[in-house]
Amino acid sequence: MNATTTPSLSPASIENLRSRMRGEVLVPTNEAYDATRVVWNGMINRSPALIARCRNAADVMVSVNFAREDRLAIAIRSGGHNVAGYAVCDGGLMIDMSPMNAVRVVPGLDRAIVGGGATWADVDAATTPFGRATPGGLISATGVAGLTLSGGIGWLRGTHGLCVDNLVAADVVTAEGKLIRADETENRDLLWALRGGGGNFGVVVSFEFKLHPIESELMLCGPAYPEERADEVIARWRDFMETAPDRLSGLAEFSMLPDDPSLPEPARGRRVVSLAHVYDGPADEGERIVAPLRGFGEPLVDFSGRMPYCTIQSLYDALFPKGRDRCYWKSTYLSRLDDGVIADIVRQMAKRPSEMTFASIWKFGGHVQRVPEDATAFGDRSMPYMLSLDAIWSRASDDDANIGWVRTFWQHMQRHSTGRLYLNFPGHGEGADLVRDAFGPQAYGRLQQVKRRYDPENIFRMNQNIDPGAA
Repeated sequence: MNATTTPSLSPASIENLRSRMRGEVLVPTNEAYDATRVVWNGMINRSPALIARCRNAADVMVSVNFAREDRLAIAIRSGGHNVAGYAVCDGGLMIDMSPMNAVRVVPGLDRAIVGGGATWADVDAATTPFGRATPGGLISATGVAGLTLSGGIGWLRGTHGLCVDNLVAADVVTAEGKLIRADETENRDLLWALRGGGGNFGVVVSFEFKLHPIESELMLCGPAYPEERADEVIARWRDFMETAPDRLSGLAEFSMLPDDPSLPEPARGRRVVSLAHVYDGPADEGERIVAPLRGFGEPLVDFSGRMPYCTIQSLYDALFPKGRDRCYWKSTYLSRLDDGVIADIVRQMAKRPSEMTFASIWKFGGHVQRVPEDATAFGDRSMPYMLSLDAIWSRASDDDANIGWVRTFWQHMQRHSTGRLYLNFPGHGEGADLVRDAFGPQAYGRLQQVKRRYDPENIFRMNQNIDPGAA
């Protein structure tokens, strides 16, 4: 470790912070410091001056006030899964929310109160025993806060929408160090902004989500076809999904199968296009619905099966271990998926420099597209598809090749794009107009107004930042 405490932070000042918190305060010499500062993307290696491991809202208030008074940069860590590494900063204060991971299902089973440091594994473990769930992501180790605040796309989107569509209230520590509530009666502008506007407006210490009934078992559809057939398979998938029921949500995904003895020999180490879907309904009904997707010729392997929602939520976890791989992910919403667009995607994917890389075409419909544009800061829902480019590799010497490939591919696809992107897959946050383009000028202007009210000095800027300056 080369990082040291910044000169402005005297031992007495740090000790004063410790004395006012229930949680720990870590400095670079503490044994737990390095393990705590590590985030999911192995490219990110930042060293905060202090880490405040908060146990309650009061700890967060103390931490925010301390950072503001000492003019320290603030990074807020929930799950640490954001690919841009916003959860950790150099030389500032990292507010680690992970100890605040409690989840409580309320009587009536229609709501869950979720701590600001919870992961989706925490949520699913608390809600599914009651036969309930709220839409989460696709990796259970992802933090609830980061995924939700920028939208949240998961397996239940067709029936229940995005994470933000199920967020009914939040408790927030503001830039002034005050604890306030945002719901449909108090601070409604803040609730609107939290539904897609990112971590710009404060530290969310508690979320309240709608809960929905979930079957004890769901049908997962997972055939993997040879990538050589990608043009045909994706076109047939596109046509099938045009009339698929809302209960079926999924994506077409490029990847490479491992060279694993558990797989059939012809499948090992092969580039594939997988059709990954979940049917939010009775498993026997789902098995019948997804049968055509499993019959586009002979798949190399078929991972389909009936399983609990919690199991489905953790299936991807092993592919994305914390801190091991180097990652650069970007996204764009597609205005269409005609044969020409498919051909462009297939050609660009053939050039990928890393076999660890994924790319996914996400289908939108159902509840996602029925939410009015102005109901949430996430904004317009008319895009039929999203393309996410998820470059993953091992060696720093391959950084330029992989990042360059993503950027070239992304730029090439802009002729097929709506012009917007998903801010949970933002690259590394580069580009002066990235956030403005993601929201569009009208929504961005409204978000600026909210930012000026709750954080006019922009102390919460380690995020997909909204400039509080004049429109």
